[in-house]
Amino acid sequence: MKRLILTAALLATACAPVGPNYKRPDIALTSTYSEASASRIGEVATKQWWSEYRDSTLNDLVARGLRQNLDIAEAMERIRAAEATLLGTGLPSAVSGDLTASSTRAGADATRTTTTSTGGLSASVALDLFGGIRRAREGAQADLAAAQADEGTARLAYLSALIGAYIDARYYQEALALTRGTISSREETLRITQQKFDAGSSTELDLVQVRALLDSARADIPSLEASFLAQVYSIATLLGEPADPLVSRMQKGSAQPRPRASGSIGIPADLLRNRPDVRSAEMSLASATAAVGVAEADLLPSVTLAGDVSGSSGTPWSFGPSLSLPVFNQPVLQASRDAAVSTAKQAEISWRSTVLGAVEDVQSSNSRWIRDRQIVTHVSNSVDSYARALELSRQSYEQGALSLLDLLDTDRSLESARLSLASSIQSMAVDWATLQVALGAGAYVGSSTPR
Repeated sequence: MKRLILTAALLATACAPVGPNYKRPDIALTSTYSEASASRIGEVATKQWWSEYRDSTLNDLVARGLRQNLDIAEAMERIRAAEATLLGTGLPSAVSGDLTASSTRAGADATRTTTTSTGGLSASVALDLFGGIRRAREGAQADLAAAQADEGTARLAYLSALIGAYIDARYYQEALALTRGTISSREETLRITQQKFDAGSSTELDLVQVRALLDSARADIPSLEASFLAQVYSIATLLGEPADPLVSRMQKGSAQPRPRASGSIGIPADLLRNRPDVRSAEMSLASATAAVGVAEADLLPSVTLAGDVSGSSGTPWSFGPSLSLPVFNQPVLQASRDAAVSTAKQAEISWRSTVLGAVEDVQSSNSRWIRDRQIVTHVSNSVDSYARALELSRQSYEQGALSLLDLLDTDRSLESARLSLASSIQSMAVDWATLQVALGAGAYVGSSTPR
């Protein structure tokens, strides 16, 4: 029987499989991105790009989350399921059989007790004459590769969510610090105005206006605190940890993250290798192509070799082939084949759409990143100018050479410019992270999944 199975396995691989062999379709891509140089960036899947923020707290949170995030854990379980499915394809799926054994004791009052033992072995092997079994294995291998790529997509989604929440939390902290600074400045303006009122050189209207502006700044504090806490709670959820210890750690404060690196973003063709969602879409296409071969093989005759050996008296055995011709269900099988062909075409369309969407992601985020740096530079200069203007305005107001209204206008302008700078730094940091994710950078950091 063992010889039978080995012989059948050799016969099963004798013929070329029917159906199309997978080959990546051609796709027209530009040689370079808009506003970028044409230089390849190579492998970026293990690039720890978040270290460019030079923020030790962020680095620690990312490392912990990559080990603990539930979405990543779920993606890893899907890989294990695909691996198990793959083990059941190929020759294991073609061979079936059972080993049976029984033992019976019988007797009566006047009869000696007897024991009867029997055993049997039956096995059958489906010959893969037209490659349907091999195509099914190819499909399972592609499904495994797609699941592995999906893990990379889950890691990128985690990185985007956590780093974005961290950047936002630090922005709200900066906005809180700026608002508290504005409160201190307006308290000083109120003190000066009170002195002038006491000296008879200012009116009650001036006092009321300064107090109103001061109270307006104080009213911003609770909302900013709530927004900060919301981002920290989001980070805790992504880590799968209690929020209170993280809140205590984050409340110690830190500067807003700023990316310190710049450089080439590669060429669009790099995305075919580096973007896990593009790889997953391609593997889904490969799986769908293999399914066409399975459907083609189902239309053709099949041969099964079967044998039985019985352990009863005389040790009888039997062996022989059986031929199955799908005659009356041809319309159903042809419909299944046509549906498989259509599914493969849909998978190709989906892959092309994914590639083009990836190119758009990179170009859009790169364009924003380029302009973010320009905005930060200009707003920073504006803050310096308004800060000097407020200093000069307060001096002129104390000397009676400037009206309170002009002083308050300058004060509001400085507050707005400072908050605008913080917001611009936030946008620059987020857009740089978005660019790295769009490139597929960091998709397999900390992963045991083979690339």
